Amino acid sequence: MATIAFVVHPERPEAATIARQAITWLEARGHRGVQVIDASPVGAAPSFDQTVDLAVSLGGDGTMLRTVALATAHSTPVLGVNFGRLGYLTEIEPDRLEHALERFLSGDFGVEERVTLEVTLHRAGDDDTGRARSVIVLNEATVEKTVPGHTIRVAASIAGRPFVTYAADGLLVATPTGSTAYNLSARGPILSPGLRAVVLTPVSAHMLFDRPLVLEPEQWVRLELLGPLEAVLVLDGQSADVLQPGDAVVCRVGPAPARLVTFGPRDFFSILRARFHLADR
Repeated sequence: MATIAFVVHPERPEAATIARQAITWLEARGHRGVQVIDASPVGAAPSFDQTVDLAVSLGGDGTMLRTVALATAHSTPVLGVNFGRLGYLTEIEPDRLEHALERFLSGDFGVEERVTLEVTLHRAGDDDTGRARSVIVLNEATVEKTVPGHTIRVAASIAGRPFVTYAADGLLVATPTGSTAYNLSARGPILSPGLRAVVLTPVSAHMLFDRPLVLEPEQWVRLELLGPLEAVLVLDGQSADVLQPGDAVVCRVGPAPARLVTFGPRDFFSILRARFHLADR
């Protein structure tokens, strides 16, 4: 018997309807389905555990990101069903869900592994590293300004060595998967999603050096907020914490990858062309 969790966007009633239909379909075949409402921010306590064989995301890319955050701690594979607009991370459309479940239950599927980020916040003057909270994200971690019309100052270190202090609207650390999200809007490079790398990209830097950096997976990044202004830590598009001067955010490749269910080879560049409406020359 397989146990499948359905993570449902709370503002899409059609997604909840599809989840209930899928649970009925599973139970008729001797399996178990569980519905989880996607109402928690990234980094909240997991809503399911290692007994779940598959997590199904029913929403857009945001729901997919939060489903991955829940599933990665237990290496649970994730299947994305697109109820959003872009659907860059999702695998199938809603009308293909039962067929996809049938293929999963018969073992007729693949798993694509994606690099994750482990993000840890260290408060200024707090020497008890055991109190630091770590969160796993799939796309990016961003330190952003909160006061319009002003920049923040962020001291960046790479693999324990001081690099440069940025004056910018923000600074983000992205995975290859996240390179087509906020990083793309900030004019960062697009990375093939199978790479093991991270990208450090300044957002609207007020300085001559404003180039993004592509780093090796072992080159962890530390971002320390300097005074006088506060900032906010944003994880996969959701505000996580307010940062005060002296607080630091450490980003390193996560201990476990995200595992995305696929039903055939994914042509990254064809997806890129389709999702961003790239025309032929």
